[in-house]
Amino acid sequence: MLDITLLGTGGMMPLPRRWVTSLLVRYNGASLLVDCGEGTQIALREKGWSFKPVNTILLTHFHADHIAGLPGFFLTMGNSDRTEPVTVIGPRGLSRIMTAVRTIAPELPFEVNFIEIDGNEQTFLIDGMEITAFRVQHNIVCYAYEISVRRKGRFDAARAKAQEIPLRFWNPLQRGETIEDGARIYTPEMVLGEERKGLKVVYATDTRPVPAIAEHALNADLLVCEGMYGEPGMDKKAREHRHMTMQEAAQIGKDAQPVNMWLTHYSPSLVRPDQYMGSVHAIYPNVIAAKDGQEITLKFEDE
Repeated sequence: MLDITLLGTGGMMPLPRRWVTSLLVRYNGASLLVDCGEGTQIALREKGWSFKPVNTILLTHFHADHIAGLPGFFLTMGNSDRTEPVTVIGPRGLSRIMTAVRTIAPELPFEVNFIEIDGNEQTFLIDGMEITAFRVQHNIVCYAYEISVRRKGRFDAARAKAQEIPLRFWNPLQRGETIEDGARIYTPEMVLGEERKGLKVVYATDTRPVPAIAEHALNADLLVCEGMYGEPGMDKKAREHRHMTMQEAAQIGKDAQPVNMWLTHYSPSLVRPDQYMGSVHAIYPNVIAAKDGQEITLKFEDE
């Protein structure tokens, strides 16, 4: 299962009761952070979740409200006795950002590795999760992320027995390994059924509506999507600044049909997003105006 919490829902700047947008994902004891704006470490403390298991940080782009919290976050991780490496993934230019961050936080008890995303789309396998970064449309280079957990088919003991596969090979085959035993080769396909439905979360913010968002979020378990403006008459401003209205986000939801959908990254002027949800629900009913600390546990179908 995946535990998801939206640490903050604000865009541009933190407010007294709203931190800037950041998402935390927990899977199999590891944690993954998406964006790290000012106040992220405080939001995580308020949630009561630990800094220490955060192995990976995904950055959408290099505007301050998405990266300004990195030095403090790293220092807090260091004070939590972390010694394992941390990997940061983000657009080209990440090396320059990380040099600046390490200037502010030079002495850390763990190694910080970084990967610059290559091209319009790239996939990484980290801590049992398949992470796909895909380019969206902001006023600087920006990526959205699809986070998926795939599930192998069930092990079929009857098929294994019928093919006279030795018992000692069952577990490795179930893990997806191929076994060579003298002249015989055993493959996982010989004993595993069809791949079962996994879990999928998509996080897209600071962008105009682009087809790639709906394509990656198709039938997702959760789509977290920017809804920076909700008030009538904000379409022109959204286009000028390469952002999205709540209504435009709802249209993406209508196209993608996610099971759950959260709006986030609200403008500081959007004090009460809830009051504009009538027009949003007219387009796609299965959307909520998320609040700081919004959380969900996504489970596999047979759990």
